[in-house]
Amino acid sequence: MLFNSIQFLVFFVVVTTAYFLLPHRFRWFLLLVASCVFYAAFIPIYLVILFGTIIIDYIAGIQIEHATGARRKYFLVLSLVANIGVLAVFKYYNFLTDNVNFLLHQLHITAHGLAYLSIALPIGLSFHTFQAMSYTIEVYRGNVPAERNFGIYVLYVMFYPQLVAGPIERPQAILHQFYEKKEFDFDRVITGLERMLWGLFKKVVVSDLLAIYVNSIYNHHKANTGFTLLLATYAFAFQIYCDFSGYSDIALGTAQVMGFKLMENFNLPYFSKSITEFWRRWHISLSSWLRDYLYISLGGNRKGMTKTYRNLMLTMLLGGLWHGASWNFVVWGFLNGAYLSIEKMLGIETNLGAHYSLPYKMLRVFVTFNLVCLTWVFFRAASFQQALYIVSHIFNPVGFWNLRIQDTGIFASMTLGVLLLLLLEYAYLRRHRIAEISPSRNWHRPMAFSVILILLIVGFGVSGGDQFIYFQF
Repeated sequence: MLFNSIQFLVFFVVVTTAYFLLPHRFRWFLLLVASCVFYAAFIPIYLVILFGTIIIDYIAGIQIEHATGARRKYFLVLSLVANIGVLAVFKYYNFLTDNVNFLLHQLHITAHGLAYLSIALPIGLSFHTFQAMSYTIEVYRGNVPAERNFGIYVLYVMFYPQLVAGPIERPQAILHQFYEKKEFDFDRVITGLERMLWGLFKKVVVSDLLAIYVNSIYNHHKANTGFTLLLATYAFAFQIYCDFSGYSDIALGTAQVMGFKLMENFNLPYFSKSITEFWRRWHISLSSWLRDYLYISLGGNRKGMTKTYRNLMLTMLLGGLWHGASWNFVVWGFLNGAYLSIEKMLGIETNLGAHYSLPYKMLRVFVTFNLVCLTWVFFRAASFQQALYIVSHIFNPVGFWNLRIQDTGIFASMTLGVLLLLLLEYAYLRRHRIAEISPSRNWHRPMAFSVILILLIVGFGVSGGDQFIYFQF
């Protein structure tokens, strides 16, 4: 069930209304049923797969808490193997098969290669897997008690606002909220609805419009020149930001309407002055997950600089593979790991104080943004060969400026769209910071902002646009 659909609008209204009408003791069950219905709207049979790992994790959590010594680690490993195993079969088996069969062919080995599996990747399986793993890891570390109520635990990993594309929540941040009684609060509901509108605007007005141009260029990359390919890459940078942060805004707004607080996932990442800062602002729930459960577990920066670089590279390579079973994502992860390692090696500052000039800060933002866009080529390209072609032609000065006449109008439209996005995002974030400092019930400004968003969505939104990019992960 897509957030940008009439089906979801009806679903949201019905579920939210019923939520506030029901007594508190029944609300968790309503949310659980609603979450199952929400996920089943994609591919119903995959609910069975999710529940298989859910049962294992639930039992493992209780056993970890009860067990002592090596048995605690045994149940943790059981949980991790179950989750990673399911993810490996559905997401990586055919990728492994491709590479093994290619290697056998190159070695002229005539033995039959591995057989392919004709299975589709369950929507949001990577997000579900990481959230489930964080539960058993946190129980193992003693940071949260094992959840005894099976229904509440299922709701923790199935909560529909963030089920298929995050944010990836920690158990200590969300489990207790399912027990708390949520009163209807007009201010909170209006703020949540406004955030949902803001996310929908970013998705259907900015992201889906940019997608039309990006798809036309990347799908016919050999018919385009350097500047056109560069323009499409810049457009994709804003497309994926508006797509993913738009989803997160809708998720956080949906939860907020009912009284739940989810983790912020984005913080103006394209204003970062280094790649290190970028990863503190982009997909925050994933980057913090990789930091806490992978990078630090590998040793972090505690065992010398050589191992620090190794840990950064391994973390980002695995982060790349988390996004997809493709060499493109491996290269994407490698580039980000290399950026982070070089910054660490050069001692590049991430927080620039007032003694640095504004032009210098703007230059840092410009360089960081372009380094990120280089990695987006590999993220967006359909194949490694296509990515190499695009990168080589972007940096090829021959024919770089052969811009078609129709592209100038597209360029102007996209520039205006991105400027409108930045203007509205600044206004939205600034007003909410002010609201947090001095709450007010003067709703004429947020109502005016919401009316503007609705008019833009109705007037310029793409109906029947693409599903959210991160659903494939």
